[in-house]
Amino acid sequence: MKKIVRETFILSMSPTNKPVETIASGETVLFETYDCFSNEIKSDKDLFHTVGWDKINPATGPVFVKGASPGDTIKVDILDIKIAHQGVMSITPEMGALAGCFAQEKTKIISIKEGMAVFNETLQLPINPMIGVIGTAPLDEDVPTGTPKDHGGNMDCKRIRKGATLYLPVNVNGALLAMGDAHAVMGDGEVVICGLEIPAEITVKVTVIKGQPYPLPFLADDEYVMTIASSETLDEASKRATKNMHTFLVNEVKMEEHEAAMFLSLGADLKICQIVDPLMTARMELPTWVLEKYNYKLV
Repeated sequence: MKKIVRETFILSMSPTNKPVETIASGETVLFETYDCFSNEIKSDKDLFHTVGWDKINPATGPVFVKGASPGDTIKVDILDIKIAHQGVMSITPEMGALAGCFAQEKTKIISIKEGMAVFNETLQLPINPMIGVIGTAPLDEDVPTGTPKDHGGNMDCKRIRKGATLYLPVNVNGALLAMGDAHAVMGDGEVVICGLEIPAEITVKVTVIKGQPYPLPFLADDEYVMTIASSETLDEASKRATKNMHTFLVNEVKMEEHEAAMFLSLGADLKICQIVDPLMTARMELPTWVLEKYNYKLV
């Protein structure tokens, strides 16, 4: 299995990035990743402003996928996410949903013990390792790895975890897949601009699908299929995620358009991924049992 070391990283997803490795469709590969601070914050005395924006959200890669051509899809099966023994959080007075509530920056180091994130002497949380940044190259622009768009990027969706499958667009030859910004655990919203940021080793299987059967990015696990959308406002991201799920039900599952719309209002859930990046991200979750009732199987 090929290993993409963390020292080979990008800070923007771009069609002009040079691939650091080439893999075949169906191949399994391991991405070694920095945390979102490039592993620069090592103690509670190290503050966010000392890191510098040129070291925020590095994404390991990109990797060239043989046979991936513009208009195709890459299917990324997330086989495993191994995380370090401790992670870090940082809060700054001017950023996040609580901007203006604090006078000073603060850093918190959080240990991982027996599958739990030890927040303090009173509180522990079960870990739920996830990938914050994962995407392909956009068609004709350079997008910072801290920004989510239709190519993926910094979606900060806590469902992008072990056992899930993420479908991403191929905009350029080879797709140019990159990923990073793992979290040991994160709540929907990521309200103070970070989850429990942590270095990781991410093992994925990457497969080329000819054409684009789903509205992308599209995510699936054993419980749900999900449409993910990012826009300038959370309202617009929410509407886009909903419209994309409706399109999926009508075009792929072959539900009648009015029935599909009404069912989304009854049996699907619209959720927030994050509200702190340059674009906001929302997802629409549809239970997989709906697809089973229609004898529909994902590719």
